[in-house]
Amino acid sequence: MYMIHYEVTATFADDHTAHRWLAWLRDGHIAEVVRGGASRARIVCLDEPPRTFVVLYEFASREMFDAYLREHAPRLREEGLRLFPPPNVTYARRSGDVLWTHAE
Repeated sequence: MYMIHYEVTATFADDHTAHRWLAWLRDGHIAEVVRGGASRARIVCLDEPPRTFVVLYEFASREMFDAYLREHAPRLREEGLRLFPPPNVTYARRSGDVLWTHAE
């Protein structure tokens, strides 16, 4: 059984929207995803323009990730689209099995 890596990439048309979105993530959205089954979350700000963030989540199993997608993701995605609609932000999502990790 593999852990699942899930990432959400958000690209912004302006810095004001990006800062509001980051506050929304830190003030509750990420906690909701963790309550929905994620075991870890990180936010990465990419160096290259345009203003882009990648939110990285880990789920302990495919079953936990699938349950999150069924039971929590629709509501959380709807909230994000309502608060931060296109074209101010564009989203991309992808997921996969974590095959190996090295840490010191």
